[in-house]
Amino acid sequence: MRTLYGMSSPNVRKILIMLEELELAYDWRHVGVFAGENLSPEFRTLNPFAKVPVLVEDALAEPIFESGAILIYLAETYGPDLLPASGPARWETLKWLMAQVANVGPVFGNHNHFRHDPARAPYAAERFRRTAAELYRILDRRLGERPWLAGEAYSIADIATFPWARYLRRHAMKPEELPHLAAWLTKISERPAVHRAAKVVAEMGLRDARDLENATAEDRLRLGWMHFPAPSADEAADSRWAPPAPGEGRRP
Repeated sequence: MRTLYGMSSPNVRKILIMLEELELAYDWRHVGVFAGENLSPEFRTLNPFAKVPVLVEDALAEPIFESGAILIYLAETYGPDLLPASGPARWETLKWLMAQVANVGPVFGNHNHFRHDPARAPYAAERFRRTAAELYRILDRRLGERPWLAGEAYSIADIATFPWARYLRRHAMKPEELPHLAAWLTKISERPAVHRAAKVVAEMGLRDARDLENATAEDRLRLGWMHFPAPSADEAADSRWAPPAPGEGRRP
């Protein structure tokens, strides 16, 4: 028995695609992130970082969180064709998977966050808008060299990146200027497993829309993680790194 906890986000979509590609049986449970359900003590026992997705399996002693870790687990356990066991092909796959986890996801996510109110944080809005545009171009160049991100075979690197690259038009990027990326998106979107995953995402999306419509001002504050205690902006600005004096070694 396995259960996926999630919402209609790109990181959850990638796990749904993976489960469908592997034709694994699963249940899913919607987590009301827009209602703050992810911050409950009960959910934090599954993921202390209060994020989705989380995968729970009877065969696992502990839940698995972080979408990249879940993809690796599922591939190594059930889908070796999606992650080679060894050699250069494995490292190419992991390299492009980590590029999504460390670059594409965080940058596109921050771009989504700041683009709705760029006047509030103009530097952040411009930085993530420009960085996102370059990441789209990097993906397009790679897919002009290889049919798939990790090389000659469809892999968890493609599964991880696809849900985020779907923002292409919403981010005002022009598909005709990114022809290799656009063709890759079309190719993946036509896979039966992706269609099946999209139906689950749509169901989760209806619940997300309901939660967002009913969200209070406090809920919206929590959604942006703006309710946590932190040093003041002045304190953070004053804590700049300074080079160590001779003989002191590196400062933390």
